[in-house]
Amino acid sequence: MDRTTDYANKVISGEIIAGRFVRAACKRHVNDLKHGHKRGLYFDIEHAERAFRFFPAMFTVSAGAKVGEPFHLLDWMVFATGSLFGWRDAEGRRRFRHAWVETGKGQAKSPWMGAVGLYLIGYCGIKRAEAYAIANDRDQAKVLFSDAVALCRSEIPQRDGETLESRGDVLIRGTGDNAWKIEHPATQSKFLPVASGDSISGPKPIAVFADEVHEMRTSKAIELWRAAIDKMSGDPLLILGTNTPAADQAVATDLSEFYQRVVEGVIEDDSAFAYIARVDREDKPFEDESCWIKALPALGVTYPIENVRKRVETAKHIAAQRLATERLFFGIPVGSSGFWLDDESAWRAVQGKVIEDDLKGILCYLSLDLSQKNDLTALSACWRDDEDRLSLKSWYWTTRTGLEAREASDRIPYSAYERDGYVTICESETIDYTFVAQQVANLVASQNVDSLTVDPAYVTSFISACEEINLPVWRYMGPDKPVGSGLKIVTHAQGLKVAFEDRQLCMPHSISRFTDKILKQEVIIDANKMTDVCASNAVLRSDGMGNQMFDKNRSRGRIDGMVSKAMAVGASKTERKGKRSYMESGVLFT
Repeated sequence: MDRTTDYANKVISGEIIAGRFVRAACKRHVNDLKHGHKRGLYFDIEHAERAFRFFPAMFTVSAGAKVGEPFHLLDWMVFATGSLFGWRDAEGRRRFRHAWVETGKGQAKSPWMGAVGLYLIGYCGIKRAEAYAIANDRDQAKVLFSDAVALCRSEIPQRDGETLESRGDVLIRGTGDNAWKIEHPATQSKFLPVASGDSISGPKPIAVFADEVHEMRTSKAIELWRAAIDKMSGDPLLILGTNTPAADQAVATDLSEFYQRVVEGVIEDDSAFAYIARVDREDKPFEDESCWIKALPALGVTYPIENVRKRVETAKHIAAQRLATERLFFGIPVGSSGFWLDDESAWRAVQGKVIEDDLKGILCYLSLDLSQKNDLTALSACWRDDEDRLSLKSWYWTTRTGLEAREASDRIPYSAYERDGYVTICESETIDYTFVAQQVANLVASQNVDSLTVDPAYVTSFISACEEINLPVWRYMGPDKPVGSGLKIVTHAQGLKVAFEDRQLCMPHSISRFTDKILKQEVIIDANKMTDVCASNAVLRSDGMGNQMFDKNRSRGRIDGMVSKAMAVGASKTERKGKRSYMESGVLFT
């Protein structure tokens, strides 16, 4: 049996321990061996074996515990390499044109990609081949490229000290760490690092490699090079390598989710390959190290297990390190370091689907976090049933003006999120409050809306927008003030102060109720990529009395969706069994 299929069968049987997505990739491989011919696909064992032979014949390991030894492919590399070079389409070209390789830290992704690049430019019979290591900046691009340079300067096994560079197989432009291009004279091919801002005249890539994709703030570089790959005839290849991204690393998160759906058969894309090494949802890596190999398939070879043990022991006692360890070592897609809620798993557990039509007649509380100019506006709706269980859904708006710059600074792919329905992009230079007011009007018409809660700084402007679209509203000013007609608007203070002045809600009590509902799993929050980003950006600020607020000045980015959700949940607070609501009794006014 060929080595690629042997690995797949061992994973499927459980002989090799692997996580959900690797198991899915292996099942896909075996299933395509049986049925792929119906789609013109076949597996060429000799093409795969030729690639396997190349690595240990031409390279020695250039760093780490195995330095100086022939570059024998690790098991995970065997499956990835065999899949990329063995699978063919009906025309005999390589089936896979783009690949996603996601593992924990220290699994030798970068040297492997560098070696694949050298193989493609010089040893696959392609004249004038071009390979590129890409990143948002040149320094990052040179990390992977430097691994390729190191391989060119490492000894060729059993060649008495010869290297690809010393015998002239390749020319390396630049000295030492300043190397900037690898040339293969026999085929007139080249391999070089480029940043997303570099001007490349008419690139014709046979291979493009991006490592540390989770660090990319925008998808611009990947999209540009993917377009270049798509224009190429033959069988060019784009390989994206990464650690598991945090929730606020939107570019890599979106890509990872796409490739997850591919390997699990939700999306059918015969040109996409993925190897995604993560522990499974039910695993407890801080208690059971037997699952570590699922995310670290080279554990004990490229990364000593003792190093992971020490990291875990420290991380057990430091919350920020625990989150980073879960993500970088075990592939758990947590939020950014220092997630606003101590138990992030509780947050993930309450994400689901909220369908408005199923909630008609249930008391609904709206809240609005308005933007000043063109950043982000969030509207949230909180439905509360008779058992005080909550359902939360949010809508988001931003503007087209300055969108590209905001995508970079916010690390949010707004354009992609608009296509998927997560955000509305207004064509005006600033967010037109009448757009938001119209959504409020739609909810008032279709739902049992009790009130709308708004930041006092924007309440006057929003009331004007409501008047413009003929939505009747009135502002609640206290229990002893006259009751108006139409939608009741209640203001909600944003700071730490709790003063009980009978007029508006306060953030400390709203956050307390919001947190309590999450930890008790008495709320379902409609899954939305914008909400994920806001949650991972949020930072809480506390005073000496334990009062808390979302701190926009210290946050890592947009948090508007979290502010509006907390406000809506706070507004929904009620004492059942005939008691007055906190709004009526004045308990939550400041």
